[in-house]
Parts: sequence; C-alpha cells; structure tokens
Amino acid sequence: MKKLKTCLESLRARTGFQPQVALILGSGLGDYADSIDIEQTVSYSEIEGFPTSTVTGHKGQFVFGYVQGVPVVIMQGRVHYYEGYPITDVVLPTRLMGLMGAKKLILTNAAGGINFDFQPGDFMLLTDHITTAVPSPLIGPNLDELGPRFPDMSQVYSLRMRDIIKAEAAKLNIPMREGVYVQLTGPSYETPAEIRMCRAWGGDAVGMSTACEAMAARHMGLEVCGISCITNLAAGMSDKALDHKEVQETADRVSAQFKQLITAVIGAI
Repeated sequence: MKKLKTCLESLRARTGFQPQVALILGSGLGDYADSIDIEQTVSYSEIEGFPTSTVTGHKGQFVFGYVQGVPVVIMQGRVHYYEGYPITDVVLPTRLMGLMGAKKLILTNAAGGINFDFQPGDFMLLTDHITTAVPSPLIGPNLDELGPRFPDMSQVYSLRMRDIIKAEAAKLNIPMREGVYVQLTGPSYETPAEIRMCRAWGGDAVGMSTACEAMAARHMGLEVCGISCITNLAAGMSDKALDHKEVQETADRVSAQFKQLITAVIGAI
C-alpha cells in the first residue's frame, strides 16, 4: 500500500483530474487515446515507483480527457507479468486509477482465439475468466483500504455493462462474440497442447493480461467490462506460426470499429 500511495501522491502532484471511467488499451489499440479530447498526459516515467512497459506498441503514459463529455483516464500501454514485475506491480496502475476516482473500468486486449467459431478480427465480450496459470494479485496481506480479504468473483464482468456493449455494438453493426478469457503468463505463445487444455477448461480466447487487472478492480469495487480483439487463431489451430506483428496488424485493421464502439460505450455507461 505504501508504494501505491507514493505513486498516487506523485501523480496528484502532476494532475488533479478526476476520472469517472478508466480504460486500459491493449496491443495495437493504443492510438485510440490520441483521438479523445485530451486534457493532460502523464508519462509513467514521471510517476515515482511506477512500473513501465517495455512492449513495442505500448506508449507508456496516462491520458486524461473527455469522451462524449465523460471524464476518463486511459492507460496507453499496460504492464505485463512476463516483463518480470511482481503481479502486484502489474495491477498497481489499475488500483491507482481506482484511487483517482474511477468507478468503472473498461479492459481491452489482443487475444488468440481458442474457439473454432472465432476468426481474426472478431471482437469478444468477456463473460468470465480463468487465471489458474498466474498468481492472484490479492495474495499477501490484504489491503483493507481497497477491499475485503475474500472478495466475491462470481460476476467479475458486469452484466449491466455487457448489455450496454452488446446494444451499442448492434447499433454500429459490429458483430460481438462472447466468451471466457484465459490469462497465461507469456511471453511465449502457447503450445498446441496448452491450447487444447484451455479449450477443455472452457476458454474461448487466450492472452497475457487483463484478468488479473479485472480481479484487482473488483476487489476495489469497480464495475468492470472487457473486450478482446481476436487477432489470431491460437497455436495448433492453423498452419501459421504466431508472431507479434500479426497481432498488431489485425488490431490495426479493426481499430476504426473498435474506436467507434469504445466511444459509444463510454457515452452509454
């Protein structure tokens, strides 16, 4: 909690902005933040003790501004467990946005499709997640200032927000899949056997982020929703080798639709 408070004080020394909605942008989706009514940006490197992303395509800054008149804070680049940070550092930015005043969190990511009905370029609304392969961000002494020792996770992804997303996607004629997201550690892409395991568990998409952030946010009482951009079919589902370039190319291809959808959702929630 001490590190979190240090980051909050450092950030508050740079901005007094009060967000209502927090948004974390996944791979290839970071330029959405450039299109909003920007009030201020703060680089992660300016915040004392803040973990910084090392991933290509992740700018590494908070963007404060307005979408449809709604005050928002956007993470332009997230921190991943595979970068070597402890899981508490990975979710520190999520907790920081909650402490700044955000009550709602929209999570986005680029994910591999496990479900054979999915195609690259599809959007998937997260209905649930599986985090068996990564440590819980709640392990260790409970941060009583944030939430309870044993938080309920029976509805991590808000039904209300999911209904809004489906309604706004329908208005924009954007097909919206639904499914369970599996977070694994990365940074290697999964083996075909691991993908078969995830499918057996009930997973529909797989990635290296998001679920731990959702867990930390729910612990704090934030209302959470998540959208995956299915950028590729997971290992063993096609003859193609997997690489990060394909992930970014697919995300770029559907980014215009994604921007429309996120803008509409922020205005509606």
